[in-house]
Parts: sequence; structure tokens; C-alpha cells
Amino acid sequence: MTVLDPQSTFAALAIAVAAALICAGLIVALRPLLQRYALARPNARSSHVTPTPQGGGIAVIAATAIGAALTGSFGTSFSETTILTVLAAALCLAAMGMIDDLRPIPVVPRLTLQLVVVVLLFAALPLQIRFFEVIPIALERAFLVLGLLWFINLVNFMDGLDWMTVAEMLPMTIALAVFAFLGEAPVDTLPIALALAGALLGFAPFNRPVARLFLGDVGSLPIGLLTGWCLLELASRQHFAAALLLPLYYLADATITLFRRIANGERFWDAHRTHFYQRATDNGFGVRRVVTDIFLLNFLLAGLAATSIAIRSTGIDLTMLALGALGVTIVLVRFSRMQVA
Repeated sequence: MTVLDPQSTFAALAIAVAAALICAGLIVALRPLLQRYALARPNARSSHVTPTPQGGGIAVIAATAIGAALTGSFGTSFSETTILTVLAAALCLAAMGMIDDLRPIPVVPRLTLQLVVVVLLFAALPLQIRFFEVIPIALERAFLVLGLLWFINLVNFMDGLDWMTVAEMLPMTIALAVFAFLGEAPVDTLPIALALAGALLGFAPFNRPVARLFLGDVGSLPIGLLTGWCLLELASRQHFAAALLLPLYYLADATITLFRRIANGERFWDAHRTHFYQRATDNGFGVRRVVTDIFLLNFLLAGLAATSIAIRSTGIDLTMLALGALGVTIVLVRFSRMQVA
């Protein structure tokens, strides 16, 4: 286990704080423009009832990029090529999301553009490890591309409630940063995870219920790519259980909802309010209670992931996954039931 020195520890915290301040400052500067040109009006998917400016993701992603670029202050060498390539891919998705926020892009062109970005990212930065030795490498890479594409979109699907993305991604990015800091994940994930965690903290006050600003696709799509790539990097260190545990609530809610809509013959790509967290608000849960439950669940999942990393054992991995699945199931079932006054 490799731990960065005290100077690097201070630098890490400084990067997170800088990203938070940059994000908050950019939001204050941009909000009048977003209020004028980027209002999100209520639709079939919305949890809000009044037009609210969106596009806060511009500040989140800009602050993340700036914060991650400040890696020279660490005492550890990073691959600038890796960091810049991943950030470039995220910025491409941010640009696509910005266009989609202002003038919606049809489903097929949107998914095609996202696929191109993901394929180019894998071509530029091929992972240096085989996940499944029993299948051809080309097939494995195809599965990883589709997996990352799905993760990008599920993060977008799940960004439908005030503080929702903060409640999910803040525990995940903190955990990823800690794992990289301790040498259990590739060091290149550290600046990205740290800067994104800081940027989300800067965004949180403006998105607290009732939100004055939404993230928008300009934020949710690149956040999905950045965290998805970091999770793949964590898995490349043979920490498969941890990489699955960290996003387990998002994976369960979005995937179960998708298959349920397909089974019901619904147009699953249309806007809707049938995710478990959305049904919870319809069932009498307050927004703050929903996001608090998810926030606490994600810290529990992060703790289970940390345990699986600390105790390298197949039995422990399976136990942590079972406990994580149990925790997620309990939350999903609670969200599905009407609250009794």
C-alpha cells in the first residue's frame, strides 16, 4: 500500500477546495445567463413544478478540469496523457449535453455521438488488463464500451431530483480518491476523483431542495464518463467487487426500471417518472428524505467496498456484495411503498 506524503496530502485537499470554490464562483457568474437562456420547464420526467435554470454542469465540469490539471503540486507522477484524454472525452460529452439542454437531440444521433466518444477513449487509452480471459479481447472491449455507454446514460437518467447526483457521486468520488491515495487504484484516478468531489461540493448549495439550479445533461453525461472510467480503473486492480459496490444503487434502480419498461412494452427512451427514487416522492417521501437515504446508503456501499479491498478474499467480496445488494433492496422496496401518514 502506497500513501502519498504529507505535502501531497495537503495538495490533494487544496485541489478539492479549489475545485469547490471555482465551481461556486462560476455558477454565480453564469446563473443570470442560464436563467435567461437555459430554463428547464417541467415535463413528464420532472420533479419540479416551476421553470428552473439548468446548466450547472458547465461549472462542475470546468472546475473538475481545472482542478485535475493542478496535479503538478503532488509529489507523485501522473500520466498527463491519461488525465487529459479522459478530460477531453468528458468535455466532448459536456458540449453534446449543452446542445441537448438547449435544443434536444434525437435519441439515435445522441447515442451514436456518445458511442463514438467512448470508442475513441478506449482506442486512445486501452486498459492494460484483461477482465475476462476466457473470451476474445475484441469481445471483451465491446462489452466494456457498451458498459461505459450504459453507465453514462444511467447517470443521466438518475439526475432527476434535487441533490440526487450529489448524494450518489460525492460518496463515490471520495471513496475513489481515497482508494487511489492509498495505492489501491491507479494514481491517475486521484486528481479526477478529487476535483470532481470538490466541484460537486461547490454545486451542492445551489442544487439543494428546492433547487435554484439544475445540473443538466452538460453535467450528468461527462460525470458519468469520468466516474465510469475511474471505476474501470479500480476494477483493473482486481477490485471487481468494490467497483461494483460503489455505484450499486444507481445500477439497480436504472437497470431494473429499464427492463420493467421494456417488459411493459413502453417507449423506454421517453421521459418518465418510474425510477424508484421518483416513485418514492409520489409515495409520500420528501425530497430531502429520499436523497438522505441514498446518501447514507452510498456511504455504506463505500464502506463495504473498502472492506473488500482491505481483506483480499473471494469470500469477503461475495459477502460484501450480498450485504450491498441487501441494503439496496431494502431502500428500493421502501421507495416502492406508499408512506402511511
